[in-house]
Amino acid sequence: MGQRNLKREIICGVDEAGRGPLAGPVVAAAVVFDSDIKIKGLADSKLLTPAQRYRVFSEIIDKAAGYAVAGVSCSVIDKINILQASLLAMRKAVERLPVRPGKILVDGKFKIPGIDIIQEAVIGGDKLIAQISAASILAKVTRDVYMIELADIYPGYGFERHKGYGTKKHIEMLYELGPCPIHRRSFKPVSQMAFWGDK
Repeated sequence: MGQRNLKREIICGVDEAGRGPLAGPVVAAAVVFDSDIKIKGLADSKLLTPAQRYRVFSEIIDKAAGYAVAGVSCSVIDKINILQASLLAMRKAVERLPVRPGKILVDGKFKIPGIDIIQEAVIGGDKLIAQISAASILAKVTRDVYMIELADIYPGYGFERHKGYGTKKHIEMLYELGPCPIHRRSFKPVSQMAFWGDK
């Protein structure tokens, strides 16, 4: 994990990717960098193409004073629910940072439990705050790459294309092949299927 000297108060942005998919982990990232660092594409990260996200990802890694990524598996998601799993992934990411932030800015309306650092939850923060936007991109790209790897382990579902989200094709293959071990059993329509067996 990269680490550089900071000129000002250490502000950490935190965001996650993968709350909505039917399969795969939820991944969170925590990113720290000086507010005067400019990275083109952060403000409109949701509009970036995959190729642009990879470029920005590399620039974030290069310029960040500190960053960390953490994931929570589908089995844990099923046990504690997706909101709690997302918050757990965020906490893990913050705990793995090579620098201790003075303040954490979290995307959304929930603060991260179990962290003894000043926090602020910012609705729409990924569009407003550079550190959160950066965390959003790190989490998204990391999860996408992992889902592409899982596509080789669990072929046929198209994870390399839809990354586990409930597209029409994904649901069609889900009904044809049945759920695999990385599908979230607590999510519909997976929870409604009768062919889990001992998977």
